[in-house]
Amino acid sequence: MQGVAGKIVVLLVLISIPLSSGCTDWKKKYNALNVEHQNLKGLIERERAEKGQLSDQLARDQQTITDLQNKILEKRQSAAEATGFGEGYDVAFDASAGTITVTLPNAILFDSGKANLKSAGSKELDHIYSVLRDKYAGREIEVVGNTDTDPIKKSKWADNWELSAERALTVTRYLIKKGISEGNIKAVGCGPARPVASNTNSAGKQKNRRVEIVVHMIR
Repeated sequence: MQGVAGKIVVLLVLISIPLSSGCTDWKKKYNALNVEHQNLKGLIERERAEKGQLSDQLARDQQTITDLQNKILEKRQSAAEATGFGEGYDVAFDASAGTITVTLPNAILFDSGKANLKSAGSKELDHIYSVLRDKYAGREIEVVGNTDTDPIKKSKWADNWELSAERALTVTRYLIKKGISEGNIKAVGCGPARPVASNTNSAGKQKNRRVEIVVHMIR
């Protein structure tokens, strides 16, 4: 009997070894899945929180746009006055696009065919920077250079596209130097592609030679 009993004990031990190993494997798998579950749960919670913050920010931005629109329509303020840039500035407010566009003639900023800022242009940009800092901090800004259709003559620029891009870069670098974050601003050169007036006369060409500073109200 002892021999049989011994054999039974040995057999039970041999059977228990793979079962015990299997339990250990399932426990490891369970722990790994549990960790993954907790990570995914945390990710979902963070995404929900971020989505809520973005939703709140969007609502605040939309309210700002509505307030500006009301100032212009109900209080009969000009776009320049309502946006804070002040009278004397060419400012357009587009509520549907959520943008404020300040247009500066190239004659104020640059000499003909040049991309270096004039002293008068620096003063204009100092004022615009102060408004951007005080009222529109953190907004995305585009600096858009535009020209007329007259071909480049006696200049180092290959064409109007290059000139418009260099002028946009000059203004962008100036605003960055003043304090605008590099992550919130970009320069765009449009050359003669976006005229606001006819290029068949000098008055129209003068209007087309411009730099636009576009503030995006929706973040």
